[in-house]
Amino acid sequence: MNCETKIVAIGGGTGLSILLRGLKLVSEEITAIVNVVDDGGGSGVLREDLAMLPPGDIRNCILGLAGKEPVLQELFAYRFDEGRYKNQSFGNLMIAAMVGISDSFEDAISKISDIFAVKGQVLPATNEDVHLVAALKDGTIVRGESKIPYQVLKKKSPIEMVCLKPKQVKALPQSIQAIDEADVIFVGPGSLYTSLIPNLLVEGIAESIMASSAKKVYVANLMTQPGETDDFSIADHMDAIYKHAPIQFDYVIANNHEVSKDVKERYQKEDSKLLLLTKKDKNHFKKLNIQVLEADFIEVKQGYVRHDIIKLVKYLERYVDN
Repeated sequence: MNCETKIVAIGGGTGLSILLRGLKLVSEEITAIVNVVDDGGGSGVLREDLAMLPPGDIRNCILGLAGKEPVLQELFAYRFDEGRYKNQSFGNLMIAAMVGISDSFEDAISKISDIFAVKGQVLPATNEDVHLVAALKDGTIVRGESKIPYQVLKKKSPIEMVCLKPKQVKALPQSIQAIDEADVIFVGPGSLYTSLIPNLLVEGIAESIMASSAKKVYVANLMTQPGETDDFSIADHMDAIYKHAPIQFDYVIANNHEVSKDVKERYQKEDSKLLLLTKKDKNHFKKLNIQVLEADFIEVKQGYVRHDIIKLVKYLERYVDN
């Protein structure tokens, strides 16, 4: 990969924004396609009050690609801790204000991206009002992204499938064009059912990925997520994606390194486990003709497990090139 490599990164939440921080070090041609099914927290409040698309994941990805000085990024990420705006992000409010003076949501994001000197572009998966619906294995139907993990744990029944409501929502033309022109397409990391798969259900996105000649890379999560991927293996994650959108990946990036006992115990208290590549995973991917890129990709900051994005990107440069 180099500064002219055209990259598309698909996902949402913290995982995608961390990946973008690394990718911008090697390319200036990045398109982030971000899910818009969030209906909880500060994003959910603005979505309901102002009838706008949820800005939270978009905000994180703008920060991930931002080129401006740290103080401006810190302001954009700031959350109020008191009063009526408690837990609301200044960045969310800024996006909401920009939407108010712009022709469309994507126009507002483009203007804010200019302010933050974003390397590339950040696009919502769709500009239509869409919600996430999950069918659990016991037959329960759960409507609303923020309710799904709670109901999975309450019912003790895993997710069978997710879909969008309405089902037929179209991707932005810019997103399809970026996928068509991409050299490399990344999916993940991020919440499997509530961040990654929803993007692939938007009409045109999965179809364009499957038709693309770009190298397709799945970046595996480091930890399981309670209420979404309890007891999942890395191969289980890939199978869930394929069940919703039959994309043939060329590579899977997976961590093979343990964490300290203290960190592991901390996550166990939250019913989250480290995802380590297993022999069974490797055999599964070999059958699918998917090349496994494995290494120690872990960075622990303040007790939290994150991808060591510098190491990951350097590793990618060795294997995923033009």
